[in-house]
Amino acid sequence: MKKYIPAFLASLLTFGACSPKAETTVAEDTPAATTLAHPDWAKNAVIYEVNTRQYTPEGTFKAFQGQLPRLKDLGVDILWFMPIHPISELNRKGELGSYYAVADYKGVNPEFGTMDDFKELVDSAHAAGMKVIIDWVPNHTGCDNAWVTEHPERYARNEKGEMFGPYDWTDVYKLDYSKPETREAMTDALTFWLREAGIDGFRCDVAMEVPVDFWNEVRPKLDEAAGRPVFMLAEASQPSLQEHAFDMGYNWPMKDLFSEIAATSGEYSFVAPGSDKPRTFAAKHAADIDSLLADQAASYPAGTMLMNMITNHDLNSWEGTEFERLGKLAPAFAVLSYTLPGMPLIYTGQETGMNRAFEFFVKDNAPEWEPRNEWFAFYQSLNALKHKRTELAAGHDAGAMKSFATESPDVYVFERRSGDKATVVAVNLGAEAAAVKFTGAAPDVKGVVDAMTGEAATLPETLEQGQYVILTVN
Repeated sequence: MKKYIPAFLASLLTFGACSPKAETTVAEDTPAATTLAHPDWAKNAVIYEVNTRQYTPEGTFKAFQGQLPRLKDLGVDILWFMPIHPISELNRKGELGSYYAVADYKGVNPEFGTMDDFKELVDSAHAAGMKVIIDWVPNHTGCDNAWVTEHPERYARNEKGEMFGPYDWTDVYKLDYSKPETREAMTDALTFWLREAGIDGFRCDVAMEVPVDFWNEVRPKLDEAAGRPVFMLAEASQPSLQEHAFDMGYNWPMKDLFSEIAATSGEYSFVAPGSDKPRTFAAKHAADIDSLLADQAASYPAGTMLMNMITNHDLNSWEGTEFERLGKLAPAFAVLSYTLPGMPLIYTGQETGMNRAFEFFVKDNAPEWEPRNEWFAFYQSLNALKHKRTELAAGHDAGAMKSFATESPDVYVFERRSGDKATVVAVNLGAEAAAVKFTGAAPDVKGVVDAMTGEAATLPETLEQGQYVILTVN
């Protein structure tokens, strides 16, 4: 079972409390810049996670292909497909199994269609101006993957000499990257998809479980196989992965901080199976965002990207929907996922306001895609904002980030600036209305317009709970 391990991943990048400051400018002190030249199309992009099995009643590539015009209208740039490979049957979990128990790295799950169906889908996405990356599971294979019997030397062994799965993932066996043949086989499988299907990159599952030197070794080979820079997303919050190998990592710490802030404001309601009440969190406020951003700026190579999110497949299935974790503050946190440094993610159904968890191991009902509702319009507007505002770019071209301390620790005000262009954002992440009063410098909001309406505007004197304002200059 593919499942997020909160305590483990949270330990990869820690952050502390932050006292309000008169002004905070982020990214002054950073490690050396990443060696990667990110694809130009990635800097103002929005990534969309596709759960093929649950996306349509049919759950196929061909059926999903019919959704491309809607996603184009939404403003999606990168389609990330959850694993498309055949799923192992040995030790399978549930009726259909986990996508992350791969039976054949070069095959296509017959549940979804054929290789030709997938290649046609990739071509159609490219024709619509979208890029395609596929979910890759390099740390382990399904228990009946052909490698288990044909190449058992590629697998790690426990103290009894047995193949094993990490954590509670009993449907997989862990690979051994100390073996050159494992590295060679994985490199061959990765480059196969670039050459055969013309995809644009990979989202790599639990990338921190695979040695960094493998990723550094394989990245130039992937670019060479594709004939262009590929896009690499690590499911990890580990800065070393982004020095030479990955364009973007997961912003798990920001996700955790969002939950903590929401819980402090009384908005976290998710009750995990087997529990009788929501989990407890450390008290955090909007002002603590500064501390995390400063820590990340000091830890990550300059020019790298982090993926911001309020939901994804792991969160939706195991930690609650965005509405269960963030409550009435969910729209404000979504705005932050778009306007803070990084790239925003939309997960299947998020653009409909879907407030339920998808089944993971069986076929589930597809969301109601039509008629398009206020959530579609909300994310469509945010996507358009991300595309046209150069200061909201991610990576090497990211606009400077500056926050402005207020009297309320729950009111967070910041600007992103590039040249004479700026976006000013104000949100109230508290439990009640709060005044917008600065303790030091204030943002310059002369001549700004409301980014969502295009009308002249200014900062309000008070923000209601969950209220957000996005103002743009030039």
